Amino acid sequence: MAAGLLELGQVFAVLALAGAVALRIGLSVIPLYVVGGMAAGPFVAGRSGLPYVPNGELLAVFAEVGIVLLLFFLGLEFSLDRLLEARSRISRAGVIDAAVNLPLGIAIGLALGWSVVEALLLGGIVYISSSAIITKSLIDMGWIANDEADPILGTLVFEDLFIAVYLAVVASLVLGGGGNGIDGVGRSLAIAFGFLGLLFVVVQYGTGFFARVLDVSDSESFVLRTLAVVVPVAGLALALGVSEAVAAFFVGMGFSTSGHRERIERQLTSVRDVFAAVFFFWIGVGTDPLALGAVAVPLAAAVVLTTPSKVLSGYLGGRVYDLSKHRSLRAGLGLVPRGEFSLVIAALAAGGSTPVMRETIPALTVGYVLVMGTLGTVLMQRSEAVEGVLGRIRPIGDS
Repeated sequence: MAAGLLELGQVFAVLALAGAVALRIGLSVIPLYVVGGMAAGPFVAGRSGLPYVPNGELLAVFAEVGIVLLLFFLGLEFSLDRLLEARSRISRAGVIDAAVNLPLGIAIGLALGWSVVEALLLGGIVYISSSAIITKSLIDMGWIANDEADPILGTLVFEDLFIAVYLAVVASLVLGGGGNGIDGVGRSLAIAFGFLGLLFVVVQYGTGFFARVLDVSDSESFVLRTLAVVVPVAGLALALGVSEAVAAFFVGMGFSTSGHRERIERQLTSVRDVFAAVFFFWIGVGTDPLALGAVAVPLAAAVVLTTPSKVLSGYLGGRVYDLSKHRSLRAGLGLVPRGEFSLVIAALAAGGSTPVMRETIPALTVGYVLVMGTLGTVLMQRSEAVEGVLGRIRPIGDS
């Protein structure tokens, strides 16, 4: 018990230090949280003979809660009525995003001499943007209320739904396929869409339920009741093989029309931020800096090729939403960070049968997430400078 408490104390001490450094240099805290996790983990501090934070179950659970709360807050900003109203634009922007980035990742894998399945894994890794990192950045920078947030959030929703199907299919391929594999894919898809369909119905017709659950004046009870809904639902989704992030997003949409949205944001923002910080720290703890050197060339190729492709697809998605060139470019920059879903795909690959799956893809993914998470947040913060570099695109009808 004492050891666990000391480890948790070390986590918060490193996070506090990383946050202080971020404030001093004017950089997003997200990449510094990741670097802090790397420094305090077994691969840096442990190798140096210093006390280190192990990548244990407690840290993983805290990280999962961070993902859940980030996506729950995202759902609060995106009501179901708003989602249905924008379904045509979401679909069009999402298809553009997938059509540009998924094939590019596959092509990079094939160019490296990988098999089709290995290349398909890389395609998913470079395609899927980080809902957690992007959501945190949108909130921190105040972009969540801007017009460019609509195509960003819409594309993230499309990606999250797409990745549920992708993971089920790729899992069967990594495990060897066959008749049982096909049956397994069918069962996985049936469970996933059945569960999400049920959530959809609850969100659509359960406004009164969500309102009554939080109809309490005591702040402590209010916070506990909110968590008592979102965390178990996300846990059940994960147990069924469904994305806990998508489930949390749906629950957030349910609460968004309950009349308690502003109170939730006011009283749970600090809770969300603490667990989100642990999530990014957890990414760093599992990263071995030495393993990144062996994948330096494919990592550099992936970063150089997929950064402009994501900006382009996001820009085109912004135009689908009838945004100006200025705000469409911001939408593209906002989709650059990759993160948690890429790591999920890497974990799946690690259970495969080839050296590329077991060793190369996980190491490449960790480096890719670290670089793209850092680069993406910097590009968002320096969006005006990027506009100047790309030809000084000026706002059209924007303030």
